[in-house]
Amino acid sequence: MTRLLFLSGFFCLVVTTLSAQYAPQAIHTTPEETKALAATITVEDLSRHLHILAADDMEGRETGQPGQKKAAAYLKGEMERLGLPTIGEDNGYFQTILFSRQKWAEIDLKLNGESLRHLWEYASAPSQNNHREKVNISELTFLGYGIDDVAYSDYTTAGDLTGKHLLIFAGEPRDKSGNFRISGSKETSSWTESDEQKLLIAKEKGAATVFIIDPDFKANVPDIRKETLDGRMKMAETSEAGRQTANVVYLTPQLSKKIMGKLAKKVIKARKKLEKSGKLKPVVVPVNLALTQEKSVKELIGENVLGFVEGTDPELKDEVLVVSAHYDHIGKRGDSVFNGADDNGSGTSSVLEVAEAFVKAKEMGKGARRSVLFLWVSGEEKGLLGSEYYASHPIFPLANTIADINVDMVGRIDEKHADDPYYIYVIGSNRLSTELHEIGERVNKEYTQLELDYTYNAEDDPNRYYYRSDHYNFAEKGIPSVFFFNGTHEDYHQAGDTVDKIHFEKMERIARLVFHNAWQLANQDRRIVVDVKK
Repeated sequence: MTRLLFLSGFFCLVVTTLSAQYAPQAIHTTPEETKALAATITVEDLSRHLHILAADDMEGRETGQPGQKKAAAYLKGEMERLGLPTIGEDNGYFQTILFSRQKWAEIDLKLNGESLRHLWEYASAPSQNNHREKVNISELTFLGYGIDDVAYSDYTTAGDLTGKHLLIFAGEPRDKSGNFRISGSKETSSWTESDEQKLLIAKEKGAATVFIIDPDFKANVPDIRKETLDGRMKMAETSEAGRQTANVVYLTPQLSKKIMGKLAKKVIKARKKLEKSGKLKPVVVPVNLALTQEKSVKELIGENVLGFVEGTDPELKDEVLVVSAHYDHIGKRGDSVFNGADDNGSGTSSVLEVAEAFVKAKEMGKGARRSVLFLWVSGEEKGLLGSEYYASHPIFPLANTIADINVDMVGRIDEKHADDPYYIYVIGSNRLSTELHEIGERVNKEYTQLELDYTYNAEDDPNRYYYRSDHYNFAEKGIPSVFFFNGTHEDYHQAGDTVDKIHFEKMERIARLVFHNAWQLANQDRRIVVDVKK
C-alpha cells in the first residue's frame, strides 16, 4: 500500500514537472497589446516595400549585380530609418560575402610528353590553385612532408626554394615509437587535417608547385571530381588576387613512383631516415613534366543585411532569435527582368514589417526580452550561400541562437489552395523542437487563423523543400527552424513573377503570423527546447 502511494505520488510529480516544462509560456504583453503590435503590419506598408524591391530598376536583384546592390541599399536605409544599431562590417549594416565559380579551362599533366589521366592518376582542384599556363618542370625537390613547425621542420636544410617544385607526402611523420612528431601522441595535428598550411608555407618559401603523394587518393579524389565538374557559385574565403598558396597536384603512389623512376628508392630511404631521426636530407629528382592549370573564374561580391533589435531583459538579451529572408533573385535574361515579387520580395518585405513591429514595441516600453536579428541574405539563388555564410561566420554565437524563422515566398496562391487563399505551408517546425511546432499552432489559432498546411514537411516529400531554403543552414547546426512558404506557381523563376499578382491581404496575415511566432519565442521565460534528435 505504501509502495503504491509512493509510486502514485512520484508519477504525479513527473507529470507535473513535464507539464510545467512544456506548458505555454506567458509573455509580458497582453493579447490585446500583442494584437496591436501585429496590426502595425499592414497591406499598405507591405505594398510600399514590395513595389520598390520588385521594380524593374532593381533588375531582378541578382547577387553581385547592380540591382542586388540597390536592394541592399534600400534595406540599409530602412535600418537607418528604424534607428537600428550598426553591427556589420565597417560600422555598417552589411556582412560581405565573396562568391566564386571556378572551372578548369585546361588541366593537363604530361610525363615524358604523354598526357596523364586527370582524376585517375593525378588530381588538381581549381579552388586550390592559381591560374597558370604551361610550365615545364625539369626537377622535383623531395621535401619530406612539407611541414615547418616548432616541433618538426622539413625546411631546415632545404636551401633556396624560389621557383622550385616540391614533392612531399600527405600527412605527417611518426617517430620510432609510432607517435606523430608534431603532437608527440597517436593524434594527428592540423598539418594532417588540412593541406592549406603546407601550401601556405611552400608559397612563403618561394616554391611554385607542390606535388603531394596521396596514399588515400581514391578516397579523396571524389571531392575534387565533384568540384571540377560542378561549376556552381560557392563561397570563397579569399579572392584570386589574395591567394597566398603554392599550386598543388595530388598524385597516386603508383604515378609518383613512375615519375621518380630509379630515384624512388632513394626517396623512400630518405623518408625512413627522417622518421627515424627527425631530420630530412632533401632529394632532387630529375623529371620531364609539363603542367598546365588554366582557370575560368567568376567572382561576385554579395551582402547579407543585418537588422538588430537588442533585447530588454538583462538576463535574456544575449539569446538571439533570427528572422530571415533572402532578398536576391535571378536577375535579367536579355531585356527581360525577373522581378521576383513573390520570390522573395514578399518574404523580404514581410520581415521588414516584422522588424518595424519589434522596434515600435520597444518605443512603447514593451520591447522584446530577447534580442532579434533580422537577417536578409543574398546568394540564396546561387545555392543558399548567404545563409551558409552567416551560419559559418555568425555575428552572434550559434550557441546563443535560439531559433530561425525563415520567410520565403508568401505572396501568391498555389493551385491546391485556389479556393481559399488564407493558408501557408509550414516546413521544419517539428524537426528539432516539438515546442516550436506547438507555438506555431497555438499563436495561429489565437491570432491569425490561417490554414497551416504541413504537406511539404513530410520526411518523404519528393520536393525536399526542407533542404531548399535558408532555414536549413541553421537547422543543420542544430538550431530549431521553421520555414513559411506559399508553394510554387506558374511564374516561379519566370518574368511573370510581378507585384500585380501578389495577394497582399494574405501576405499581411502571414507576416502577422511570423510576428506572433517571433514575439512568443523572444519573450517567454524559458528558451525554446530542442527535444528531437537531429
